[in-house]
Amino acid sequence: MNSVKNKDTSGDYSAKPPACHESAPDVIELTIPLDYAGQRLDQVLAKLLPSWSRNRLQTWISEDRVKLDGHKTTVKQKVWGNEQVRISPQDNPAQSRHAAEAISLPVHYEDETLIVINKPAGLVTHPGNGNWQGTLLNALLHHAPQLEQVPRAGIVHRLDKDTSGLLVVAKTLEAQTSLVRQLQQRTVKRDYLALVLGEVNQAGRVDAPIGRHPVQRTKMAVTTKGKPACTHYQVIENFTGCTLLQCSLETGRTHQIRVHMQSIGFPLAGDPVYGGTPRNTNAEMRQVLTGFPRQALHAARLALMHPLSGEHVQWESVIPEDMNHLLQTLRRYSKPDDAE
Repeated sequence: MNSVKNKDTSGDYSAKPPACHESAPDVIELTIPLDYAGQRLDQVLAKLLPSWSRNRLQTWISEDRVKLDGHKTTVKQKVWGNEQVRISPQDNPAQSRHAAEAISLPVHYEDETLIVINKPAGLVTHPGNGNWQGTLLNALLHHAPQLEQVPRAGIVHRLDKDTSGLLVVAKTLEAQTSLVRQLQQRTVKRDYLALVLGEVNQAGRVDAPIGRHPVQRTKMAVTTKGKPACTHYQVIENFTGCTLLQCSLETGRTHQIRVHMQSIGFPLAGDPVYGGTPRNTNAEMRQVLTGFPRQALHAARLALMHPLSGEHVQWESVIPEDMNHLLQTLRRYSKPDDAE
């Protein structure tokens, strides 16, 4: 029986270095223990092969890379014990050594411990889901080759591809451990500028768990089975039919601001996944809002305790040109008494 030491850590941001530079073995052979009789094949394999994610094992089953007593299997197939399993794995691109790429990297701040990136919209943070090259991680490895020795090249939190703004990267294992703990303790402060559809009149808070959408699995949603998530928001500027908000995160769930604002009836302008239709606006404003090519979301402020000095540090990023142009246009089209 071959032992497998690889671990798919695509959803696990921790300070523990993932063993991600080994190739998958040619063949894995094992016997189903009697203790697992009556359980689904994918569930049993996930227990027997904890170094591989259940999603990856399900993919191998669907690709006919898993044989049960020499026969083709299905994900939901039941096992009864003593069956012989033969798996022919396929290397996971996420477990290959990532290449350094000479990609322009907008460094906002850097010292011997941290790099703060002012990420432009359109740049993927970490390889995955078909984006295995041209990412922020690839750029970081070129900018600071020593990051090859730090898990995920020091990345401890993400911004969506089409969200712009500030993102902190650790340059050492010690710094990464500190940042991960600060994120877990919710002491890292992250403030975003978000243009939402609809007129918000007062500050508020959305405290609602977020998890995978029960039907559309590529989306997130407010769901009782999700993880706790809390977003605070306050009004920065009102327009006719839309509002510029400052959204502050207590937690950092996937698509959190986008999902939370949609859940209370104020989806982000330009959001291709969670967005809505502009209302109570004139034709010109509707055209401007529907024509904005990305979610109008910018990570404008980042504050934390410096891992080395222990001092409170903070960075701010001006609103990017595309969002600024959008706001200037909205000011021209809004009613005079709405554009304060």
